[in-house]
Amino acid sequence: MTLRVAVIGAGIVGAISALEAVRDGHHVIIIDPDSPGGEQAASYGNAAWISEGTVLPVSTPGLWRKIPGYLLDPEGPFSIRWSYLPKVLPWLIRFVRAGSTVSKVQATARARRTLVATAISRYRALADEAGLSHLLHHRGLLYVYPSRTDFEAEALEWRLRRELGLTWDELDGPALRRFEPGLGPAYGFGALLKDGANLSDPGAFVAGIVKHAVSLGATLLRARATDFRVEGERLVAVTTDDGEVSCNRALICAGIHSKELAHKAGDAVPIESERGYHVVVADPEYVPQHPVMPSDGKMGLTMTDSGLRVAGQVELGGIKAAPDWRRAEILLDHLARVFPSIERDPARIKRWMGHRPSTPDGLPCIGPSTACADILHGFGHGHSGICMAPVSARLLVDLAGGKSPAIDPKPFSVRRFR
Repeated sequence: MTLRVAVIGAGIVGAISALEAVRDGHHVIIIDPDSPGGEQAASYGNAAWISEGTVLPVSTPGLWRKIPGYLLDPEGPFSIRWSYLPKVLPWLIRFVRAGSTVSKVQATARARRTLVATAISRYRALADEAGLSHLLHHRGLLYVYPSRTDFEAEALEWRLRRELGLTWDELDGPALRRFEPGLGPAYGFGALLKDGANLSDPGAFVAGIVKHAVSLGATLLRARATDFRVEGERLVAVTTDDGEVSCNRALICAGIHSKELAHKAGDAVPIESERGYHVVVADPEYVPQHPVMPSDGKMGLTMTDSGLRVAGQVELGGIKAAPDWRRAEILLDHLARVFPSIERDPARIKRWMGHRPSTPDGLPCIGPSTACADILHGFGHGHSGICMAPVSARLLVDLAGGKSPAIDPKPFSVRRFR
């Protein structure tokens, strides 16, 4: 059956969903007020990592003990603004509970693995089809630690990866230096995750996928979706600030802005902005051979077409507060530890902050809304949107078209929050 599908949002999930829907023979309208791949989107500013090992949720056992420290240390890797605490507290309680036991984390990791297990091969196929292969690089992802002891302190994360079929190479001392010569003396042990790749320009990749979908017949409408018109329990149209868009399916892929649309579709989704930052250093003195993540900073350092990108940090402060650019300075501090030869030249540094849409349990919302089965959710991927986008999009379009999906959609149902 040919459907008229409105894809709300032209980020990475919306872009690939639109392409999948066009491939399935549907009439597709992509609705977004901004340019695909633009700086306003989380898809633009991420660490550019495609990791099939991004299985561990942020919330893990014992996290509750650290929350007072997060409140007291505005410059830590995970910070919470005091002024926002009353509003974010219900989300925070769910967040802590979601990772309160190892069994809960294991179940979440298994569900997340279904969304990332084939990410690299899917990206390769997408890049080849859309003429974007020059933006995809498969060199693995290098995690670095001060010592093997520090690596072993993260046993839960690496044990879950092994249980889920992931492999890595361990690099100690001189072997690590030979592998990535520019590393600073603070790091003496590394783990190279083989199932890892990266994009050299995530924004351009998103824009390229949308352009390809349009070339195959999709329509791009620069408008903001505001509501839905449902008659007799069936979707008739998406309401926008530029009039109605006739459709019989709508996919909500609007990132952090999905919360209000989900509410219009009958679902109060606990979604918060996991505010993330990045800095880009143009023409760095040292060009890393691989994407790198230091254990003490938990940020991704990746060469992009515009320079060395350092992306990370988690800040809970809502979507209205101004950026706290001290967090960009923290990223630069860690960069100096990882690659000491790179100079801190303000003339070469660009800063960015964006909103990653995060659920408390570390799983996205994918599937039919409560009020109308013709309206489907496709958001809430947190800091894993790039990794999870291809499988999430395929699952979302299968559910919209009444096909039997290749993976179990139940863990991602919005009904889990009821």
